[in-house]
Amino acid sequence: MVDIEKEQASFRDSGGFVFWHRENLYRQVNISYKEEFDAYTDSGLHQALVERGYLVEHQEVSLEGVHGENTYKVLKPQLIPFISYPYEWSFSQLQDAAILTLDIQLLALQYGFTLKDASAFNVQFYQGRPIFIDTLSFCRYSAGPWVAYRQFCQHFLAPLLLKISCDYRLGRLAQLYIDGVPLDLASHLLPWHSWFRFNAVSHIHLHAKLQGYYGDSGERGKQRVARVESQMSAARVKALISSLKNDIGKLSWQPKKTQWAHYYDNTNYGVAAMQGKYDLVERYLEQGRRGLSSLADIGANSGRFSRLAANYADLVVSLDIDEAAVEQHYLKVKANKDKGILPIVLDLFNPSPAIGWSNTERRSFIQRGRFETVIALALIHHLAITNNVPLTKIIALFHSLVLDCLIIEFVPKEDSQVQRLLATREDIFTDYHQAGFERALAGRFDIIHRDNVPHSTRTLYCLSRVSSATCSNTEPVS
Repeated sequence: MVDIEKEQASFRDSGGFVFWHRENLYRQVNISYKEEFDAYTDSGLHQALVERGYLVEHQEVSLEGVHGENTYKVLKPQLIPFISYPYEWSFSQLQDAAILTLDIQLLALQYGFTLKDASAFNVQFYQGRPIFIDTLSFCRYSAGPWVAYRQFCQHFLAPLLLKISCDYRLGRLAQLYIDGVPLDLASHLLPWHSWFRFNAVSHIHLHAKLQGYYGDSGERGKQRVARVESQMSAARVKALISSLKNDIGKLSWQPKKTQWAHYYDNTNYGVAAMQGKYDLVERYLEQGRRGLSSLADIGANSGRFSRLAANYADLVVSLDIDEAAVEQHYLKVKANKDKGILPIVLDLFNPSPAIGWSNTERRSFIQRGRFETVIALALIHHLAITNNVPLTKIIALFHSLVLDCLIIEFVPKEDSQVQRLLATREDIFTDYHQAGFERALAGRFDIIHRDNVPHSTRTLYCLSRVSSATCSNTEPVS
């Protein structure tokens, strides 16, 4: 096979793999998966999944010169414009992805099939809702338990329970454990009162103990497992999945008040200043290129400006460090059925890294995040002062993310929000002023518009990316 780039996220699947060819995405079905794939498509399950919006559509195609000896078929799936990962989702996003996975398993059982994989990475968010992307995750069902049950608990139930019972930040364990949070670890971390919750006891605590018992008991343990599995009928599996779906659907997270979830309630912006900034951003977007395919709103909070940007872009990826703010935003997107906004949890100072086998199985945010336009409001002072990042490095990062236009707000030291940041630390930021900011732009961005935000000390910039960065790496002189 020539002129293809394999997608590293699919290298562990013996049934096929995903690859890029001439900037188009394809999925190969291997000959070894022929019988299962034909049975799956002939059963009507695929069409049922697509009609319900559970699974991405695909077309069978023929690529001259690309088919290899192991190729049975090549599929061209519907392209998801931005790939996000489970550790970047809020509680309700992970919950909705879990329920989708269980709905798919229940439907598959009706057609005599089962999910052999229940990884959260098999779900993406597209047009405001979760959708399953792995067409090769289905195999014919024979009597016995759900083979992906443990994987489901590790990828979905364990992090959901940890978020609501311990600390929502434990959802980041999914980044550390790419194959799911180990059940014994989840059992250890969950508080004692979780033993009074049926879903935690049956699917986490006892599941972890049984897994350890049978795993440590050698051949006799395998025989016990085989006897237990042989007694699992399709009806019992369906009852288990239905119960699990009911339990997960009842979970709820009520985040405590955080600094960012209610940012607009505590900001120094008055109504006139906020409206002035809103009008300026809208003017920049109106004057820019119409019909943007992608836009990122970094530091989006609960999404006020993301919703504005959605009028000008097919997809707005709305990023914020605070999961409580992202949760609020996602619930608004869901309630309003907004198809063009994807809220995710991300810290720009420490964005999601490349992880997995050879650090290539899951891509970093920087590798995934190239946007035609980026909006960064009320953000730069947090990066520069809270995190001690020089302005030149901040601008260099934006240069790597932006394809065309950057809309960014400069917040000077005179601003009360910056004064609050400096109240408990020495002011060592000699280059942090408007002239220093504009020097940092040299060679990377050209200033198209520069406007004072009405009734504030802040300045809003509309910048055009310089395609070939010519600046040096030296820090600007104050």
